[in-house]
Amino acid sequence: MKYFLIISLLFSWIGISQNNEFNSQNIGITPLIDGTLLVPDTTKTQPLAIIIAGSGPTDRDGNQQMMKNNSLRFLAEGLYKEDIATFRYDKRIIKLMRNKYLDERNIHFKDFIDDAIAILKYFKKDPRFSKIYIIGHSQGSLIGMVAAQEGADGYVSIAGAGQEIDDVIVDQLSKQAPELVENARTSFDDLRANGVANNYSPALGSIFRKEIQPFIFSWMFYNPQEEIKKLDIPVMIINGDKDFQVQISEAELLKSAEPNAKYLIIPNMNHIFKEVEGNDLENSKTYNQYDLPVMPELTDAISIFIKEN
Repeated sequence: MKYFLIISLLFSWIGISQNNEFNSQNIGITPLIDGTLLVPDTTKTQPLAIIIAGSGPTDRDGNQQMMKNNSLRFLAEGLYKEDIATFRYDKRIIKLMRNKYLDERNIHFKDFIDDAIAILKYFKKDPRFSKIYIIGHSQGSLIGMVAAQEGADGYVSIAGAGQEIDDVIVDQLSKQAPELVENARTSFDDLRANGVANNYSPALGSIFRKEIQPFIFSWMFYNPQEEIKKLDIPVMIINGDKDFQVQISEAELLKSAEPNAKYLIIPNMNHIFKEVEGNDLENSKTYNQYDLPVMPELTDAISIFIKEN
């Protein structure tokens, strides 16, 4: 079911690699965070965009084990061609899984925020970059929204939720599995009040299984509408009208909370920035099309926003 996609869940080292098209550096920011820095021109200062991935064990390119679409890689490369440096990184759970240290019960939403803040502070010390922007995708929208409060120069939300995560999931269920809505609402209320939910339907096990309840519990207490109001920097809110994971109504809620934000709905763009003109089946297939580019309207809009701010 589509609602499952929402949650499918300082030491540094630098390795430099070159190819014919991109000036690329692999950088370790913390023991759990590794990423790729693309710098178009090393001879002058320039803006840097930190790209934060969405939910699940997502790597720096926007991929998961059974899902390769290179959405974040193509976004970074598109911005590079507009003379904007980028840093994109593997979520900490990638390294934890690789090293067999992952215990889902010990992962909390604030861990991802702390990672983003560490990256922001790392690059604020780098004289190559004139300004630092944060781009957050999906779950990364809220992570970036909170992290940006620590000194970013601008913030971009792509496919970010405008409600607390429990309300987002209940809204999704109301459209896709209305028979589960009442049980989900009750279970979320139990989780919020008691830190644990016990009486959930087996059909909701992917959301409420015991191992990830601490993570969901910690996520629920961040309200995107409240967090975006705390930003006193330029803000841009983007969504695609073919996004079947995060509806346009979520972007509208963010815009209502931050009326001064630049707001853009991109026709035919889905959740992973790909162009879709057909039905949901075509939409779903793009999640595993590794060579399908992201829509140029997205990179154009973000590059203009960054250059104007």
